Amino acid sequence: MDCLVVRGAKPLKGQVRISGSKNSTLPIMAASLLCSGEVVLTGVPDLEDIKVMSQALEILGAKVKREDDVLIINGSTVDKYELPEEISRKMRASNLVMGALLSRFHHARVAYPGGCAIGTRPMDLHLKGFQSMGFAIKEEFGFMEGKASSLGSQEILLDFPSVGATENLMMAAALLPGTTVLRNAAREPEIVDLQNFLNRMGARIRGAGLDTIRIEGVDYLGSVEHAVIPDRIEAGTLMVAAAISRGEVTIENVVLEHIQPIVSKLREIG
Repeated sequence: MDCLVVRGAKPLKGQVRISGSKNSTLPIMAASLLCSGEVVLTGVPDLEDIKVMSQALEILGAKVKREDDVLIINGSTVDKYELPEEISRKMRASNLVMGALLSRFHHARVAYPGGCAIGTRPMDLHLKGFQSMGFAIKEEFGFMEGKASSLGSQEILLDFPSVGATENLMMAAALLPGTTVLRNAAREPEIVDLQNFLNRMGARIRGAGLDTIRIEGVDYLGSVEHAVIPDRIEAGTLMVAAAISRGEVTIENVVLEHIQPIVSKLREIG
């Protein structure tokens, strides 16, 4: 096991530019599977999960190229609907490709995800949502499989506002016939960023940031360029570190609205 030794007693000083949000980049990368053209993402962080998701997209047939913080994904060549266990087990967010594959091919087979083990985050909400949309779901041999059964307009009430389930169901509904309404949806900034990305491709989604999201299915999603939002968790961590060390740090590339709760609490404690 690795060990980190932190020697304190020194105020943090300097200037830091915040990376793009990993938690926004991963679902957007999965959503690129819906695109019949080319996706250009800017502000993409250089993290292991991003590399694993890139590998997953390539296994499914996409072409992925990285240049500094720019990721170029061509989804026009995607021709597979199954993500094998060896890649799914590496990362929790691998489950996000299921919604996109169901939307594009009306068929998906994805091994249960691995990765980050913070808390229990089962796939039940995702699978129940897919079933409500009209997909027949089967779970066996460590895989989740969905096939179109009776697709059409649906209203789905999530048992709790899961970010991953909200993202997966938004993607699944993007190319389906009719209108899908998600109630008790997650309201995080990453949900809004995913909506903005999908709408720039030609999707018809509104309500992200509120607890009800409405998705009107379209027939085609095209090429897009999109800047990923900054990582609010990284920004908040640095703000707290600067405060408790009595330092002075300038943090660039932040959206104040996304970190307002931390700003308010820091001001509250002086």
